Amino acid sequence: MNIVEKASRIISERTGALSYCSLGLIDADGFPTISTISTSKTKGIEWVTFCTGINSNKVHRIKANNRASVNYSGTDYNITLVGTIECITDTTVKAEMWYEGLENHFSGPDDPDFCVLCFKTKRYNLMIDWEEVGAYLPDESK
Repeated sequence: MNIVEKASRIISERTGALSYCSLGLIDADGFPTISTISTSKTKGIEWVTFCTGINSNKVHRIKANNRASVNYSGTDYNITLVGTIECITDTTVKAEMWYEGLENHFSGPDDPDFCVLCFKTKRYNLMIDWEEVGAYLPDESK
């Protein structure tokens, strides 16, 4: 298994309630901010989704600047993804990303305050078992 496959496995295993990563966004003054957040679903290192409130500081920051970074770390790995993020309010997507534990914060996937944040990776830096690699993901729009 190569390092990208290992990173994808680690990220996939860290989804749902009580599984956290760090989400970095840019605030209104241009400074980085870091939040701890649970991952909803992933597709390897390509994309990661999160669930939050539509009126949260995260959503306000994303609307002003959609550049973001996601980090998963442990004693033998550090996975840093850099890319863009968007806020999704589509009811089908919200239902698909819903996981146990969110009912503590929202009435259900159709709650108007509930939204999904979708992060798409453009580049990455992976360190797993003391092996390190960094690269850009291919731009699929070309």
